[in-house]
Amino acid sequence: MDWGIKNRISRIIKPASGRAVMLAVDHGYFMGPTTGLEQLGDAVSPLLPYADTLMLTRGALRYFIDPAVDIPITLRVSGGTSILNPQLLHEGNICSIEDAIRLNASCVAFSILVGAEYERDTILEFTRVVDQARSFGIPSLCVTAVGRDMVRDARYMALASRMGAELGADIIKTYFVEGFEKVVETCPVPVVIAGGKKIPERDALKMAHDAIAAGAVGVDMGRNIFQAENPVAMIQAVRAVVHDNVSADDAFNHYESLKAEIAAHA
Repeated sequence: MDWGIKNRISRIIKPASGRAVMLAVDHGYFMGPTTGLEQLGDAVSPLLPYADTLMLTRGALRYFIDPAVDIPITLRVSGGTSILNPQLLHEGNICSIEDAIRLNASCVAFSILVGAEYERDTILEFTRVVDQARSFGIPSLCVTAVGRDMVRDARYMALASRMGAELGADIIKTYFVEGFEKVVETCPVPVVIAGGKKIPERDALKMAHDAIAAGAVGVDMGRNIFQAENPVAMIQAVRAVVHDNVSADDAFNHYESLKAEIAAHA
């Protein structure tokens, strides 16, 4: 791994803790105006001080994010289908490496569909993205285990995650499942968990805690932060779990305390 890739990864996975809180707001590339992100800039701006990287599309970055904000960008570069399409996530490359460089991306993110009908298409396209990004010292994040019909167990997650790493990914994003230790132990690159659909705040904090305990280096949460009752309080609670090893119960109490404090000053 060359210096540039190591440097960019160190902006995302913080060397002090070896952990990362990634804020995913890339949902619009296939879901449109997702609940909580109708006005993406307004929703994201107060969360940025607590995120280690922002994952989004080039359009969202250009239209909604102040270029003066100092936050590493994980740029979504795969797409091609919408939530209306039954062939959801039959994805290809939707952003050139030149545009990623123009946008000062610290990492590029691409989804592969292991076990799906279009597995081969997404895998071959991902390897092309890896080659292009690596030629300019930009790391790649492989998003695995997405799709309506994917089996979500440790065996499948380990398969998809190991494949992503062996195809050239520098970071893997996948779902937390029982037996997650197997996923981490058999994957040679850092693993972060996806937040998935909105669940109660306490449950989301427990998921983050259990993933960290199982060896994940962090979370890439979206809806469980920006759809929380109080997103600013929630991202701080998530950060306490990830970077400070706070228990799920203590993190939830922290969330409730911050929520009350913010409400009192509203």
